[in-house]
Amino acid sequence: MAKVIVLGGCGAVGSVAVRTLAASDLFSGVVIGDRDLSRADAIASEAGAGRVTAVKIDAQDPASLTGPMQGCDVVLNCVGPFYQSVRTIVETVLELGVDYVDVCDDVDATLELLDLDARAKAKGVTALIGMGSSPGATNLLAKLAATTLLDETDSIDIFHTHGGEAFEGEGVIGHRFHCMSIDIPMFLDGRLRYVKFFEEDGIALRQTFDFPVIGKNIPIFPYPHPEQVTLPRHLKVRNVTNKGSVLPIEYYNLTKDLCALGLNSREPVVVKGSPVSPHDFTVAYIIQKRGEILKASGFGKPCGCCTVVARGTKDGRRQEYRFHMASRSQALGEGTGIPAAMGVMLMVMGKVSGPGVLPPEACVDPLDFIGLISKVMKLDGKKEGGDSFGGVIVERIDETGRVEKLDI
Repeated sequence: MAKVIVLGGCGAVGSVAVRTLAASDLFSGVVIGDRDLSRADAIASEAGAGRVTAVKIDAQDPASLTGPMQGCDVVLNCVGPFYQSVRTIVETVLELGVDYVDVCDDVDATLELLDLDARAKAKGVTALIGMGSSPGATNLLAKLAATTLLDETDSIDIFHTHGGEAFEGEGVIGHRFHCMSIDIPMFLDGRLRYVKFFEEDGIALRQTFDFPVIGKNIPIFPYPHPEQVTLPRHLKVRNVTNKGSVLPIEYYNLTKDLCALGLNSREPVVVKGSPVSPHDFTVAYIIQKRGEILKASGFGKPCGCCTVVARGTKDGRRQEYRFHMASRSQALGEGTGIPAAMGVMLMVMGKVSGPGVLPPEACVDPLDFIGLISKVMKLDGKKEGGDSFGGVIVERIDETGRVEKLDI
């Protein structure tokens, strides 16, 4: 049996991963590594006293990471935002020679990690990166479509929305600011291009999408997730895009509008003789307003949907496949934390190829993932009518526009 440490195990994503791993019989021990030791102890007691333990760590201090990682078979990293700490964590992992899984959704951080591939190979370390919802499950559904369901693939479009989580921390909001501020990759017409969220090329890519279970005409915006960079390296495809939002849309628009005003800046402003960080103030303000917006909208339970749309040809005919991972009872924490735990499980089961720094489509068989996650993640595919694919709603649209629900 294996031992795993979950860094950031007290967060919305990490705590779900901890509970999922603790419920599996694959592990002799699950360690929660977090800066909030009292909360980590509470989660450990709830998740499985004795087999689940807690330790205080600082994700940006290698000395703080080394001791807790030693003796572990796998490190699962759920510490966001990844552009701040993931390099330090992975450098420590490589020094110790421990296998690794994360849910890194920052494309700039992903590119840094991919540059460590040769070092990981030399150390015999398998690092499965971006193993959440988007990226993660999306990569594997795209691979399934491109390698099994279609003869030729023209485009992979990834759409996602979620909302209503019990809480959101500073790191989540900081990640959204980051996503709106950096150049956003889109793979268009066979080449990688970069657009800007608030400029004409990025605005032109905004659209609405009908998400099963969640709602119709949901606004979605360009997102700098890694799929647009990694999928074209491993699949033959002409276009890969990624767009998303957060619900209620009024909440996402508040974040967007404050970022557009430059209030995400970390450069201090002197207010009545004291330096104030616009970023810190704005994050605190957004967290406060979030509760008010959720209450005013009567939003209800957490929800989320992540959709992969694959278009191409099969036997010379145009085909489109849509995979919807939708839930009216689960959102960001479950949608990301459960696939991450599945990545760890597949790794200790010997079903992740390596070594190296690898995105999901490079080292995981989609059917292995689907077969495992369908037993754990309760999605709401059946509630929409028709069959579901391992908890995933699957639709095929033929060249005439006819929609067929599938059970593959």
